[in-house]
Amino acid sequence: MSLIKSALTAAVLAATVMGSSAMVNNAYAGNVQDKIIVAHRGASAYLPEHTLESKALAYNMGVSYVEQDLAMTKDNRLVVVHDHYLDRVTDVADKFPKRARKDGRFYVIDFTLDEIRTLNFTEGFEIENGKRVQGYKDRFPIFKSTFRIHTLEEEIEFVQGLNKTMGKDIGLYVETKAPWFHKQEGKDISKATLEVLKKYGYTSKDSNVIFQTFDYPDLKYVKTELMPKMGMDLKTVMLLGYTDWKETYELKNGKWEVFDFNYLLDPKNFKEVSKYATGLGPTYEMLFDLKKTSKGKIVVNDFVKNAHANGMVVHPYTVRADKLPEYCTDVDQLFKAILIDADADGVFTDFPDLGTAFLQKQGKK
Repeated sequence: MSLIKSALTAAVLAATVMGSSAMVNNAYAGNVQDKIIVAHRGASAYLPEHTLESKALAYNMGVSYVEQDLAMTKDNRLVVVHDHYLDRVTDVADKFPKRARKDGRFYVIDFTLDEIRTLNFTEGFEIENGKRVQGYKDRFPIFKSTFRIHTLEEEIEFVQGLNKTMGKDIGLYVETKAPWFHKQEGKDISKATLEVLKKYGYTSKDSNVIFQTFDYPDLKYVKTELMPKMGMDLKTVMLLGYTDWKETYELKNGKWEVFDFNYLLDPKNFKEVSKYATGLGPTYEMLFDLKKTSKGKIVVNDFVKNAHANGMVVHPYTVRADKLPEYCTDVDQLFKAILIDADADGVFTDFPDLGTAFLQKQGKK
């Protein structure tokens, strides 16, 4: 039996599926029963992120959506990987030592799909003093077992196959990684992503897929040019970060400059953003008044209220039970602050089982 089939079998037998898939069709959910849990890179607390094995496990944990981060290969294929480089989660430095760029990174875009398929995919790590150090020490051990990077098409067929055999309708939550970078390299990752989604029947807001990005200029391009030309109108989420993260660059007067997220974070501009975005994806701390928040007492602000007032849902990221903020006493307190107190419509988490269990408990109340 293949590793993927073994993982799927184990996942399916592990537990009874909790909860049900929730679509984002209304302005916002409000009721606990309608709130969603998004499997951040799959069940990434338990199996290496973005592997099909991780997605199978997350599927069985009762999530509403599983996430797909996408980067583009040299031969124009879309692969599911969080970074647009390979060195954090594979043995690319061992197998292709001379293929790094000047910054030391091994970029997805410099490799063909066939080359990428030869790599061993693993739990994330960093290099410290010349040695690989696992990012989350208590998660799946690095370079144990065998995992591979796969394409967007392969994951869609995998999820759709599970939906058929399990009788459910779990959605896709797709993110194009660094569209600005791909444009610099002469590639249109957003167009390629939409072409694949359309091929598999995801074309309208009724389709169980959400398209997200940190790249606001590209989101505007997707909504005003690409989707109309392709006869598509998908739900979209604008991911929010801080400017000093240098998450996104935009072309201004012929030069690529760091995108300023302050415009998007100002609620006065939410009405403008809502022309292009069905929802917002902030880091969860953007929902809290951190000056008033203390250990065991999380004070929320009006972020979600302002988003709802402009017809947008809010799906913050990312709850990790093994990396709680210092003001949190346990993971349920964080889920409660985000989903109940702040009234967010859903949340991304590495621990999908804990998220669905929390909502199940709230539903019983």
